[in-house]
Amino acid sequence: MRISERSKKAPASPIRKLVPFAEEAVKKGKKIYYLNIGQPDIPTPSIYFQYEEKHRPQIVAYTHSAGLLPLREAFTKYYARFDIDVFPDEIIVTNGGSEAVLFAMTVVADPGDEILVLEPFYANYAGFAAQLGINLVPVRTRPEDGYQIPKMGDFLEKISHRTKAIIFSNPCNPTGAVYDEKQLEVIAEVALKRDLFVISDEVYREFTFDGFRAISMMSFSNISDKVIVVDSISKRYSACGARIGTFITKNKDIYQAAMKLAQARLCPAMTSQYGTIGLLTLDDLYYSQMRKEYEMRRDVVYEELQRIDGAVFKKPHGAFYISVKLPTDNSEDFVKFMLTEYEVEGKTTMVAPLSGFYVTPSTGMSEIRIAYVLEREQLRDAVAILTSGLKTYIERRNK
Repeated sequence: MRISERSKKAPASPIRKLVPFAEEAVKKGKKIYYLNIGQPDIPTPSIYFQYEEKHRPQIVAYTHSAGLLPLREAFTKYYARFDIDVFPDEIIVTNGGSEAVLFAMTVVADPGDEILVLEPFYANYAGFAAQLGINLVPVRTRPEDGYQIPKMGDFLEKISHRTKAIIFSNPCNPTGAVYDEKQLEVIAEVALKRDLFVISDEVYREFTFDGFRAISMMSFSNISDKVIVVDSISKRYSACGARIGTFITKNKDIYQAAMKLAQARLCPAMTSQYGTIGLLTLDDLYYSQMRKEYEMRRDVVYEELQRIDGAVFKKPHGAFYISVKLPTDNSEDFVKFMLTEYEVEGKTTMVAPLSGFYVTPSTGMSEIRIAYVLEREQLRDAVAILTSGLKTYIERRNK
């Protein structure tokens, strides 16, 4: 007996695979600043729990496989705030944004097919592709220009007869890049020219700074039948454990195909759906306060990172991540060093090595992702420790 080749090929999470080293560090009494994972520290709005209690049933039963109709109606009102015109029967409520991505990949591609991906990318895309037997074909973005979308030719040269779709996130996890209309038009034109689907991951929609705004691929009417939007409440409401996301499409064939998958997994959690209805009643003040807080956190991290000689990065304008190219050739080894060999007054910092956010071999080896999900003074201390640790790491390796 042996396990499947698909499971063997599935990559370990670059965000979580170093957790055992962190656990050992904690056992030894170290305090760790966890900047490796996008888990916000801001309390989940109380209205979530109020709506869960308000709608507490005597029996926690199955719901409609597409999600509660009142929730899908609430989502249509939410999306309308961003000029995204969708209807309840174009939305499937999913078990987190991850299931929405899995549904999207499943319905657009067969085993052996290809999906273009802007690289670096949300690491779980690679895991889902491996599960489905789909090949991710990278279109590189680079730290030197802030990880912006490349020219059309860079996409076209990667397309084969097996290419079915393009997937990317905007604002981008892991880089924090926000793509403007001109850049997104490149993707829309490629999709139109080569008859490709576009899977647009818009989880970080509200997290935009410096006057930037997130533009939905739903706004490109000339490819409306090719677009699938995947979304999640996890980050904007600090409700990662609620596991509520959305799969959105105006293509009826795609919708019906995804509904078969939704029916097979039965339904999302009832109580989380009711809590989400409450979250969707929050007004613009909530979003503006949240945005302001994360922008200030971004500024703290950016300021501290400028103290690292030889680091390559641009100020990100969205999400709550910043990716940095460090003056070392093995960021994973550096992260392990921080957990096993380095501390300042009993404290150390954990970040995510970026190589796991690439599929191009031996790429991203010098890069890390920092999630600025702690309050500002903790962030300042965490990045200062990271900076001093890097200096020590380089000095030891150069001896």
